[in-house]
Amino acid sequence: MDTPANKRQGLAAVFAAIAIQLTLGIAYIWSVFQTGIANKIFNGDNAAAALTFSILLAALTMGSVIGGKLAAKYTTRRVIFIGGIILSAGFFLAGLVTADFSWLLWLTYGVMGGLGMGFTYSTTIACAQKWYPHKKGLVSGIIVSALGFGGVVFTPIIESLIVNFGGQESGEQPAFMIISAVFLVVCVIGSIFMKTPPDGYMLSGADSSAAVKNYSATEMLKSPKFYLTAFTFLLACMGGLMMIGFAKPIAEANNYLSATATVGVLAVSMFNSVGRLIWGMVSDKLGRINTILVLLAGSAVMSLLVNTVVTAESYLLYILIAFIGFFYGGIVGTFPSLTADLFGPKNVATNYGLVLLGFGAGAIISSQIAGHFRNIARDADDISLMFPAFIIASCCAAAGLGMMLILKKINKQAN
Repeated sequence: MDTPANKRQGLAAVFAAIAIQLTLGIAYIWSVFQTGIANKIFNGDNAAAALTFSILLAALTMGSVIGGKLAAKYTTRRVIFIGGIILSAGFFLAGLVTADFSWLLWLTYGVMGGLGMGFTYSTTIACAQKWYPHKKGLVSGIIVSALGFGGVVFTPIIESLIVNFGGQESGEQPAFMIISAVFLVVCVIGSIFMKTPPDGYMLSGADSSAAVKNYSATEMLKSPKFYLTAFTFLLACMGGLMMIGFAKPIAEANNYLSATATVGVLAVSMFNSVGRLIWGMVSDKLGRINTILVLLAGSAVMSLLVNTVVTAESYLLYILIAFIGFFYGGIVGTFPSLTADLFGPKNVATNYGLVLLGFGAGAIISSQIAGHFRNIARDADDISLMFPAFIIASCCAAAGLGMMLILKKINKQAN
């Protein structure tokens, strides 16, 4: 029943989710760390350094699956509390890694950080969706936009920390330790307010005509709709992840932009955030699948335009980075609601965690492609040689369009 107490609890859960997602947004400013970590820990290997960020995103998908199952068995509050501790510990230990044991950065920042983040990421989204079942797109958009906005908030802070701790190649790891304390405080306090609604509440505000079957994870894995959704997610995220990981190095390689390269990080972070919010609202009106079709088309075009502006002596690169972030934000902001629409809201924390496996695979693949071509561009001192990575990303987005059209047809026939 929608009582005043329930309304207050629902708002408290949403605000706590926003605070938690805001701090998780620190993960999306990896390009601030990329060059320093590559040189200090990985002997200049950009692909190896970028793999750290990709492992975090891949582990996030596994953490989301595990966290969703634990939240169903125990409580959302407990899962977020534990996730915050794991995440904090991973970043703290990442600050102690040396070049002699570089693989430990993949384990600490990557695996531990990703698992802890996964425990908190999908569970907060699922909890908020259950309080506002008739506004899934809007609520999901608001919450995940906080994650994107975290990059805007924390980029200048992290940049300042790196400078204060000795600059590039010296300040990144001390910054990890400071970040670990932020994760611990926000996730532990935020977990107190993350409570799922009482039985019967979830459907009280929903449109009964839009009711769908609540798939268990096992049932979902037997549906072709799951594989189309997860594989489209893999294809859709490539261009955005490449730019998130390499926005600053790409701008630094352009002599005209090198002094303002941090603007690239801010642009992709800010428009990533805005895209999550705006496209979440649009998807409530236009429909999830139609919205994703538009986003895939936009991503395909923007990725193809990278080479036309990457070496230009103008600020057009920052505008392009912003558009790539805008479409990417819409993609990751719409898939949680799409999952709830296709497979029901009851088990969305676990089910979305499984859909995120596609995203995790895309994260690893995109980092290796982008890192490989970044190494080639660095050795030749020609940033335009990184362009093939974005051609691949554009082709992937175009293929995703085809997958989503098939899903649309299957879903229409099922209804």
